[in-house]
Amino acid sequence: MSEPRVARTLAIAVLASMVGVYLLSRPWSAVAVLPVFALQLRYLVPRLERLRTPAATAVQAALTYTAVLPFEVTASMLGLLMAALLLDGAWRVAAAAAVSAVVIEAVRDGTADGTLGISITVALTCLVTYGLAGFVGRIEEVHAARLALAVSAVEEERLAMAATLDDGIGRALDRIARARPGGLGEVLATARESLGAVRSAAADLRGLSLAPEIAAARGLLASAGIEAAVRTGHNEPLGQAGTLLAAVLREAVTDVVRQGTARRCEIETAERGGMLVLRVAGDGERTAERAAAALDDLAARVAEVGGRLTAGLEPDGRFAVTAQVTATEPPCPAGGREHRLSLALLATVLTGLSVKGLLLMSAAQALAAVPLLAACCALILWPRGRWTLLPLALLCYLPLIWFKEAWGGTPGYLAGALLVLLPAAAAWPLVGAVLVSMGVIAWAAGAGAPLVANSVISALVTGLVVYGLVRPAQLADELRAASAGLARAAVVQERLRAARDLHDLLGHTFAAVLLKGELARRLERSDPARAAREFADMVAMAVRARADMDALTCTAPRLDLDAELASARSVLEAAGIEVRVARDGDPPAAAATVLGAVLREAVTNVLRHSAARHCEITVRADGLSVANDGAPARVAPPGSGIGNLRTRLAAAGGRLEAGRDGDRFRLTARLDPAGLAGDADGVGAAAGVQLGDDRR
Repeated sequence: MSEPRVARTLAIAVLASMVGVYLLSRPWSAVAVLPVFALQLRYLVPRLERLRTPAATAVQAALTYTAVLPFEVTASMLGLLMAALLLDGAWRVAAAAAVSAVVIEAVRDGTADGTLGISITVALTCLVTYGLAGFVGRIEEVHAARLALAVSAVEEERLAMAATLDDGIGRALDRIARARPGGLGEVLATARESLGAVRSAAADLRGLSLAPEIAAARGLLASAGIEAAVRTGHNEPLGQAGTLLAAVLREAVTDVVRQGTARRCEIETAERGGMLVLRVAGDGERTAERAAAALDDLAARVAEVGGRLTAGLEPDGRFAVTAQVTATEPPCPAGGREHRLSLALLATVLTGLSVKGLLLMSAAQALAAVPLLAACCALILWPRGRWTLLPLALLCYLPLIWFKEAWGGTPGYLAGALLVLLPAAAAWPLVGAVLVSMGVIAWAAGAGAPLVANSVISALVTGLVVYGLVRPAQLADELRAASAGLARAAVVQERLRAARDLHDLLGHTFAAVLLKGELARRLERSDPARAAREFADMVAMAVRARADMDALTCTAPRLDLDAELASARSVLEAAGIEVRVARDGDPPAAAATVLGAVLREAVTNVLRHSAARHCEITVRADGLSVANDGAPARVAPPGSGIGNLRTRLAAAGGRLEAGRDGDRFRLTARLDPAGLAGDADGVGAAAGVQLGDDRR
């Protein structure tokens, strides 16, 4: 159940309990009281908001005075009408209703204490009803704003990334785009420096989260035939701790795979005692000293930040690497104005209820009761955990021996505290016990059935009022904390998306620029015409990369597949690789982004990881494939590029296949047409919010 619905349900329950007291005193007044209750719901139930009109308020006023005058219901019921008038902004009319309540009770009771008591009850009824409606409204506002908060956080992150990237990589691309053939050496130096900057920026962005590294570890272990058992118990983002632990995880898992004797590897994260703990344990055969030496550098880095890294054999014979660093906990949102309003309203209500009890005592009793009541109120207003319940219970029950019925309302404080401090499964049975005890005490004191019922109902109403004024504020705080968590998660996802796109798009571009530039330099003397063409291609790549970078910092890039095919052919041919492009249908336009990224990564892999002489690119209606010869006999485990592509394709309901096909290496992307149905931004948006393997 959502927080607004919980708040509305609680407010309705409190309102119903107060109305129940009126029906208990005058059952035949239901004909007027129940419609008043129904009309009051228009301030709590969204579907009834259309009834928030002057005409509905006038009807409620007529029904309220009908219940109070002809049916002789207590004048405190006018507190509901006052709350409705205040919610409508009719302050003066609400004041007039308050005066009428005092006059009616003065005529009925004729005593100063009775008139004062009913005046307090009217004010408390109004405050509770008005406050609950206000709480519900505020919780709905906070709930509605939670997504806007996440969007705002993401936009701020994009602006920050845009400023950082534009200051370094963007300027480098601009210099390359404006380059002239005579400055080829400077262009190549700029491209090399920028390629390093791109990889460093991508590492920094994804380093604030362990999720990509854990995904990469799974893939690496799976490729080596090692079963991976992963248990995560940390919260993202991790800040710089994530970068350090990612390095530890990468080294530890690589070591497990390198040894080649493990069958199972356990990866576990947890937060204990303010420390973030990472444990990697493999069952391979090896010695502790050898692994410890490989991790010396990381151990020193962990120690620099006040952490600890240990490596050694566990009692069961497994070799484990354990790193502990201080957890960077995100700041918890401080209590908002709902919390302050809750405290103020609750203090006012408790004071009013206490004064009503004191009016029933003698002067000597009142003098003794004041500090006891103050202690009760303090325990409710500023509880110190569940231990508060024991002293509160003693204060609520023991004084009954001396003050008798004048103290009969205080056990309701305990009922409210039970609901606030204990889980519902434990609280409600104990509240039931409190209500039964009040009935038994009233019966033992010789009260008749109506007074026994009144004692029980009054304790329930008091408990619900206390709970109803505390719980909405807690809900608002919880919702605000959840909203902040959502915003943090959205920022983490945005950083991972940007890291993927930096790696997949700009990394590929700078690698291609370097290739084209080196080729142009070698051809300057032997084939000036082709050198000029290669240089022009290099400049065009820089211009396109500038557009990619701009897109990267606002939405998932939208690539043109035909342009990517032309670029792939140009880059591969520049490397001396014969290229054949075959088309067997056209994929949907919405697939251009993800297929363009697949093609870029495939071309990068051909250039970096093979001695290819021939490459075939096949485009189909449901995806594409890239096959090349010259693949190494032993294919390395998938890196971050393959992991990124699997993430993108999974977001579109597709899959990626990569591996040897005879004497060739083939990478195939298959898309689910149903996953691409809808708007053209679906693939890019999905790719921008999925966690994925992002390690090179």
